[in-house]
Amino acid sequence: MRAQVEQRLLVLVTLALVSFGLVMVYSATSASAVVVGGDPMQFLVKQSIYAAGGFVLLAMLWRLDYHRLRLLAPLALLGTLGACVAVLLIGPEINGAHRWFSLGPASLQPSEFAKLAVCLWVSVYLSRRAAPRTMGELMKPVGLVVCLFAFLIVIEPDLGTAIALMIMVAGILVVSGVPFRLLALAATFAAAAGVAAIWAEPYRRARVTSFLDPWADPLGAGFQNVQALIGLGTGGAGGEGLGRSISKLNYLPEAHNDMIFAVAGEELGLFATIFVVGGFGLFAWAGFRVALSCRDPLGKRLAVGITTLIAGQAAVNLAAVLGVAPLTGITLPFISYGGSSLLMLLGSVGILLNIAGNERVVEAQVRDRGRGNSRSRQARSRSGGGSARSRRDRDVRRNTRPRRVAAGS
Repeated sequence: MRAQVEQRLLVLVTLALVSFGLVMVYSATSASAVVVGGDPMQFLVKQSIYAAGGFVLLAMLWRLDYHRLRLLAPLALLGTLGACVAVLLIGPEINGAHRWFSLGPASLQPSEFAKLAVCLWVSVYLSRRAAPRTMGELMKPVGLVVCLFAFLIVIEPDLGTAIALMIMVAGILVVSGVPFRLLALAATFAAAAGVAAIWAEPYRRARVTSFLDPWADPLGAGFQNVQALIGLGTGGAGGEGLGRSISKLNYLPEAHNDMIFAVAGEELGLFATIFVVGGFGLFAWAGFRVALSCRDPLGKRLAVGITTLIAGQAAVNLAAVLGVAPLTGITLPFISYGGSSLLMLLGSVGILLNIAGNERVVEAQVRDRGRGNSRSRQARSRSGGGSARSRRDRDVRRNTRPRRVAAGS
């Protein structure tokens, strides 16, 4: 019964966030779409198609036993690794980055699917082995694989996706029983690598500087931070009204991507921000409850990895928009515009729902087995009692039977 509640909650929260995202994508892009192509629904139609495909994928993976994914884990890892290398070599340059393959009107971002592939492979690998106890055990091969993917994603460049990847793997390592000392050491090395990646690019250094004091350069490096805060502050409690955001009109860069939360806050006010934060909070609660109740090592690690990926990515995005963390370019799950991200996220939710459904089956089997054992004990008790009564009756008849007297006595 408990697993059923969590399963329903995951479905409802996912549907609510995706629906809210479609509304906000249309609101954030309709004006700019008219200027560029004349069709205000251009981005909404594309996102709706991706959402429909994502829900089909969710339904398929919900029905597919997640244990069968063990065989697909190595193939998925190698396939996404090859795609991440290929996009650097032959992918078109868009806004100074090599992140996407252009497929006609659509595009494909390999790094989004790489997150799910790494989650699956790391979960399968650690579910079959003891938790790493030394840095050498952690690096071979989990650390090497994760670092390779993170390096390829960083040089695209896409530091935000690499951060999301690291957060997800950290969640899997925690539930696998890796000692805290080793986790702290690995986190230190990862943080040092992140600082080096930030220092290597001037625009990343500017993001950190603007985070510390965005008002020092409100028209330059701090422009995006300042506009996000202005948008959220302008919305107040009730908001300016759906579609009435001023920040999205060339004031707030990437308003439909990683800054869509600021548009929602400006148009729909505090109530929208509470809805979004509360939705991800409920998703995290239900996802981790599924992981805690799961008895299967693979299912437990997969559930933690998927939940950590979605909730962690949402937390980093919200923190950046609210000005309590540097901008990283991480999109808001289910809500920001992006086809590859939406497909990957909805597919991940399908796997999580299948884990919850399998746990319901296990709980039902345990209950039935318990009832069956109870009935067997009762039957044995009744059978044993009947045998005792039969023996007592035989003894009574034997003792009261008249004795024969021998002839001639």
